[in-house]
Amino acid sequence: MTPSRKWGGFSPALLAKQVLLVAGILAAWEWGVRSGVMAAYIYGQPSGIYAKARGLIASGELLTHTWVTAQEAVAGFLIGSTLGSLCGLLLWLSPGFAAVVRPVMIAINGVPKIALAPLIIVWFGIGMEAKIAIAAILTFIVSLIATFAGTREVDQDLIRLMRSLGASRFQTWRKVVAPATLPWIVSALRLNVGFALIGAVVGEYISAKEGLGYLVYFSGTLYDLNAVWTGIFALMALALVLDRCVTFIEQKARWA
Repeated sequence: MTPSRKWGGFSPALLAKQVLLVAGILAAWEWGVRSGVMAAYIYGQPSGIYAKARGLIASGELLTHTWVTAQEAVAGFLIGSTLGSLCGLLLWLSPGFAAVVRPVMIAINGVPKIALAPLIIVWFGIGMEAKIAIAAILTFIVSLIATFAGTREVDQDLIRLMRSLGASRFQTWRKVVAPATLPWIVSALRLNVGFALIGAVVGEYISAKEGLGYLVYFSGTLYDLNAVWTGIFALMALALVLDRCVTFIEQKARWA
């Protein structure tokens, strides 16, 4: 059983329910602040967030911060996911080597990747390269483990059939293993959307003058919660856009 599942397409009724859900949460939040049940200086306020977002958009700051984080996350996502998926597939070609590196993979996966951030800042500096490297490392290990796990779940009857037909291990890998592992790769891509953003934001927390992570961190030090929420909502919107891109890739792969 593979972890992939088809995500539903566009449905006006479903979209309406989703909009109503979000509107209801925001309305309850606004009511809670206006009624005094919730303190605006602790929780922020939807109307204040809207005003802050309008100001940041008008000044161009929000778009600048979003564009910086998007570049870092997308670059790290592409580098880490591509290399991780490729390495995970290639490990199937050498079971002996895979057995040797498996404990290393488990050990690296168990280490909180955020702990590596200071080292990466030292190695790559404080520029965009460091944020891309953090995002790439996070996405690489997820794709590597997911893809390798997928290769181990390929139908063994198909592999035996290929061998009985005289196919080499590489031919079996190319014709059977790689295509059969595609759902696992796509599932890893969905996870990596979040990990890529985490990597970019963590890097911006440590050292940056631009980006949504910087906006959230700096606003937090000033207790400007409306600006903090603006940055968080921008990250959510960016995550949704990246997820739709993964869905597009999945649909193309299905028809390829």
